[in-house]
Amino acid sequence: MRLGVLDVGSNTVHLLVVDAHPGARPMPATSHKLELQLAQHLLADGRIGRAGEKALVEFVGSCLEVADDQGVEQMLAFATSALREAPNGDEVLANVRATTGVDLQVLTGDDEAALTFLAVRRWYGWSAGRLLVLDIGGGSLEVAAGIDELPDVAVSLPLGAGRLTRERLAGDPPSADDVKATRKYVRAEVAKVVRDVTKAGAPDVVVGSSKTFRSLARVCGAAPSAEGPYVPRTLGRAALAERLPKLARMSAGERSGLPGVSARRAAQLLAGALVADAAMDLLGVPELVISPWALREGVILRRLDSITAAE
Repeated sequence: MRLGVLDVGSNTVHLLVVDAHPGARPMPATSHKLELQLAQHLLADGRIGRAGEKALVEFVGSCLEVADDQGVEQMLAFATSALREAPNGDEVLANVRATTGVDLQVLTGDDEAALTFLAVRRWYGWSAGRLLVLDIGGGSLEVAAGIDELPDVAVSLPLGAGRLTRERLAGDPPSADDVKATRKYVRAEVAKVVRDVTKAGAPDVVVGSSKTFRSLARVCGAAPSAEGPYVPRTLGRAALAERLPKLARMSAGERSGLPGVSARRAAQLLAGALVADAAMDLLGVPELVISPWALREGVILRRLDSITAAE
């Protein structure tokens, strides 16, 4: 079965076409994405502006053309925090549906955490034991922990790299006072869930998923993506903490020159580093491994599971 997975995130709208069958590993066929930066189109009241809505509708339409060209049989379309939290999110969703026929399903933060956890569990297998999974998106941080395919605890915090950059780290580079205040805020938010997460038990493997973790790992010396998904990649908290002061002093342009950091993501790298450092420190994580699979793969796997159950 050829599936299309349309992911409308805070930073990127991404269509991933995969060949997927129950019991088999989903195989990517093609990818079509746009750095829409939907969160940048928010108005003062949090609503998504007309320009952002128009760009989203147009790109979803182009994704349908790609899906048709690639022989996609089913489309799985979902949206995360940018549409979930916008006061006019339902209106935007209705416009997308009326114009393109695509019915975007809005995931809750807990859904994001659980689906990402499922993808990571399938990638690493049962031999990994108890997992702790951290995922830094554009709008939120998801944390999930457990020993099965469904996490025992799954929480979402408003600590996305894009959100923090937009709301708290506006300078280029941001002021030392803003960095200090953001660090304090992030750590206070993470501290609220430490007890719930640690009650799930000590993890055997800690995993970071998402582009932010991959970029931070690359900055700290991990292998480049060109070497493929099977090369082990890790992020050590000590290495990250050592680089944080330098990242805070760099402009977005300077960060874009770092290995593994795109120009569009460079502005958010500092915020992502502050979140990663806080989560790893407060949850007692000296090192984590980087997962090639994350939310999109979790959505695919859940769909395949539902097909298997129906047969």
